[in-house]
Parts: sequence; C-alpha cells; structure tokens
Amino acid sequence: MLRITDARTGELVDAAPARRGLTRVEAHPQGPDPTGLRVLLAADLLLRALELGGTPVWALLVAEGRHAELRAAADALGIRPFEDGDGAAGLGEAQVLHVVDEGRTEPDGVRVAVAPVTWSAPGAPEEADQAALRLALLTHPRNAPAVIDADALDRAADTLRRWRGAVADWARRPSRPVPDEVRAELRAAWEDDLDTAAVLGALRAVEADPGLPDGARFETYAYADRLLGLDLARDLGHPA
Repeated sequence: MLRITDARTGELVDAAPARRGLTRVEAHPQGPDPTGLRVLLAADLLLRALELGGTPVWALLVAEGRHAELRAAADALGIRPFEDGDGAAGLGEAQVLHVVDEGRTEPDGVRVAVAPVTWSAPGAPEEADQAALRLALLTHPRNAPAVIDADALDRAADTLRRWRGAVADWARRPSRPVPDEVRAELRAAWEDDLDTAAVLGALRAVEADPGLPDGARFETYAYADRLLGLDLARDLGHPA
C-alpha cells in the first residue's frame, strides 16, 4: 500500500484509501521552471506507483496559464500527459492528491509537497539531456532541496549509458524472474513516500550482485523502470 506524506500534518497517509477506488492526482506547478518540472515529475511518479498497485488514476494539470510550455516540458521529461483541470469535483474519486511546491497552504485536501530545485548547470533546463535530468532529480528525496549542476547531469548521463547498455546485454541471456526479495525491496521503497533514491540504490545492488543471473537483472530493471520511466530498455536489439 502506497503511503505518502501529507504536508498539512507531516504524517503518512494512504495514497489510495479505498481499494480499487479512483484516485485523482492534481499537479499544481507554478511554471515551467526546474521546481515546476519537479512538481510534474512527482505527480508522474505518484500515478505510476498507484497504477502498479492496481489503483485507477486520473491525472490533472492545474496551473494558471503557460499550459503549452508546461506540457512541452513535461513531454520532454518523459512525463505522461495530464488533462486540464480546475480543481473542481470530478468522477466520485475516493482520494484527491495535490502535488504542490513546498510551503503552499492550498488547495484543501492531501498535499504532496515538493522541495525547490536550484539550477546551476550551463544553459537552460530544456537544453539539457532530459533523461539525465529526470534521473538526476530522482536521486534526491522529493522533500529535500536539489541542486542540479553540470556534475549531477554528467553522473546521471553516465549511469544511464551504463544501465541501458547493461540491460541490452542482459536481455540476450535466458530470462529469469525478479527475485522475490528484490521485488519486495523495490516495492517497499516506492511505497514508502515514493523513495526513488532507495529504488535506485536497490538497482545498483542488483547490478553489482555476482550471484544474480543476468536474466533476473534484466527483468528487475524492466520492472523498476515502470516506476522510474528512464527508458532503460531503449537499446534492446542494437548491436553490442
């Protein structure tokens, strides 16, 4: 069961309190700046985690203008499309989650707060490798401020190249299921307040474990990427 911190109280709450009940996720970015992108990314992760748990979801973008810029930035970052919303009541959903900038005191309801991002890399965010930017943001807890500089983007790009190459290589080996203990570790991480840093740590451990067959590594990375959205299987079928 996915639990998420409600910024109003600081307490963990069930993201989907009604079994199989519809959950509405509203993203409230202030604009297409790095912090706004992080708000959209957090909403995207919420939607992915809920769907992995079998919860039907409804994704809405609630913003004052600049919708075209926000949608373009979200699409480049691998974020799923959001419908336009105005915060009004919808389809009888069992839960509404509002993903907002840290410090906001509205709207009413469960608020999932996102800490600010400081951009220190050369050029504008839209000029960066967007997959590397996504991974760089995922390495930080959502409720902790993040600094994205050239080194952070370079490290993320290097990790993506290594993982995508490894996944393509592992896919050539006989398939093996995700080990039960690894699956449990991954789910425990993302169901605990969307702890993507712990998910990435589990993947690094899988990469380094000499006792795991490559087929199990492949299935593990493919499974985790349903949450992370890093397109880790992009290089499948390419020449080695």
